[in-house]
Amino acid sequence: MVDAAAPSPSERAETARPAIVPLLLVLLALAIVASAQVGSVSITARDVVGSLGLGQAVDDTTKTIVLQLRLPRIILAVIVGAGLASAGTVFQGLFRNPMADPYIIGVSAGAALGATVAIVSGLTFAVAGVSAVTLLAFAGALGVTLLVYRLAWAHGDVAVEHLLLAGVAVGAFLGAIISALQLFGGESLQQVIFWLMGGFSGRTWEHALLAAPYVVVGYLVARLLARDLNLLVMGDETARSLGVPVARSRGLLIVAGSLMAAAAVAVSGLIGFVGLVVPHLMRLLTGPDHRRLIPAAALAGGFTLLLADTLARSIAVPAEIPVGIVTAALGAPFFLYLLRRHRKRTFWS
Repeated sequence: MVDAAAPSPSERAETARPAIVPLLLVLLALAIVASAQVGSVSITARDVVGSLGLGQAVDDTTKTIVLQLRLPRIILAVIVGAGLASAGTVFQGLFRNPMADPYIIGVSAGAALGATVAIVSGLTFAVAGVSAVTLLAFAGALGVTLLVYRLAWAHGDVAVEHLLLAGVAVGAFLGAIISALQLFGGESLQQVIFWLMGGFSGRTWEHALLAAPYVVVGYLVARLLARDLNLLVMGDETARSLGVPVARSRGLLIVAGSLMAAAAVAVSGLIGFVGLVVPHLMRLLTGPDHRRLIPAAALAGGFTLLLADTLARSIAVPAEIPVGIVTAALGAPFFLYLLRRHRKRTFWS
């Protein structure tokens, strides 16, 4: 006999969804401790916790390795992963397209141009410990984003299709400039290529401090406008009829996503698939409500990129594989699997 009061599978899934965010928090904390143990010098989990001042005291050498060498890279990987995944979630909602990613409106092209100019020109200045390559990459990403946004602006609003076309066109044009600069790169060509592959080698606390404010602000704006984004997915007319200031909300969401992506790309180079696969996977677990989806995607993005970076710096010791190669190698097949398995589902179901 079937109990009429028993919850259905969909109801049980809906009840379990709020637990995803706490679970991701626990997994992320465990991943941070595990990643801090990996390197040329093996460190126990107890010593990692002790270096953070949460357990027994450790020697100065171990504390220096954890706090000055490994932890900055770990925290930066989490920040970048969270920024890319959050930006991907925002852009997929705005474009109503699960194939959208943070680079679709020219963020990557602008950052790549800024970094390439700095490398090829041999600029060596630094501001607050942040190199010219990082600063010019950030400036290029923001500058191109503003340019694309301005090109798509008309009659007090930004048409999504115009934004997409402008981003593709500007990105293609800047890609040609980058290729031309590489021809004259000479000895710096290898450095340009390594930056374009993406990675966290040599990154410090200064890089984390540069990226963190922009990612945090962008995330908070996206989170505050999550309800508006839910309604924008249903179409402008529906959103407008339900009281959403469409032009204002869309503009703020575009700026928020662009800030997060620009900051992430500036400090890490080009890292693909995190902003594409993670939001898609989290949507399957949390449902389409962006009030749950955005926090889940941010945590999952940080967790995913941290694992990828840990793998990148441990599988070929003492050499290091750019993390962009790892995310592409793992992300592309996984995304094709998801695409095939869920091809009959609608984007917002």
